[in-house]
Amino acid sequence: MSSSLVHAAARDGILRLTLSDAKTRNSLSSDMMRALAQALAAAAADQSVRVIVIAAIGPAFSSGHNLKEITDHRSDGDGGKAFFTGIMNQCAALMMAIVDHEKPVIAEVSGIASAAGCQLVASCDLAVASEDASFCTPGVNIGLFCSTPMVVLSRNVARKQAVEMLLTGDVIPASEAWRIGLINRVVPSNRLAEETDKLARKIASKSRAVLKLGKQAFYRQAEMPLAEAYALTAGVMVENLLLQDAQEGIGAFIGKREPQWQDR
Repeated sequence: MSSSLVHAAARDGILRLTLSDAKTRNSLSSDMMRALAQALAAAAADQSVRVIVIAAIGPAFSSGHNLKEITDHRSDGDGGKAFFTGIMNQCAALMMAIVDHEKPVIAEVSGIASAAGCQLVASCDLAVASEDASFCTPGVNIGLFCSTPMVVLSRNVARKQAVEMLLTGDVIPASEAWRIGLINRVVPSNRLAEETDKLARKIASKSRAVLKLGKQAFYRQAEMPLAEAYALTAGVMVENLLLQDAQEGIGAFIGKREPQWQDR
């Protein structure tokens, strides 16, 4: 599952995928996105994996798209159009793979998460950041509006804050990212891995079948009108109640004992 760009390490049901291209500030090159997508696909098929953490080495979580790679393709016969189309579709597919993944995905952020790197953080189900982390969608500063990061940013933070980040390109600190809802918590740098692992372990202790059902329902209902959302989730609740783990969990609660999940 590991590659030179994404290092994978699993322990106690938690898979850590570490972006490992520090020389490009973990840019989301075509190769990096391919490696991450392959690791996520492998994790989906691995029943021992219960929670995924996406972390990074070096001074940046991710600097976003590899601008050198993009610039190199301007000399293509079509001015780069085919490559640009492919790279943006590849990026969208990667972000959707995280949202659609049946297992919870946590971003562990140290350093800056810029442009598509910020998009990657926002696409994860949860995010824990160190006090020195920062976030931005700075495309407007180089004549390239962050339109694709805008999609998930606008679905995670209040509209006014999202628009300000997009129009100004300003870098915001972790404390502000927490205030506007982009991340879940801010922790001291020397406790980042510890606090992320604590959160991951808490989630990993739940029924995998229930987490899968709930995560999928969350994203489906989030884009629906109220009545449709209730219709959907009522059906999901019935499906959930029929799971063996729901019977076990309710029985354990009534019997004042710890549940023994069967993940079905």
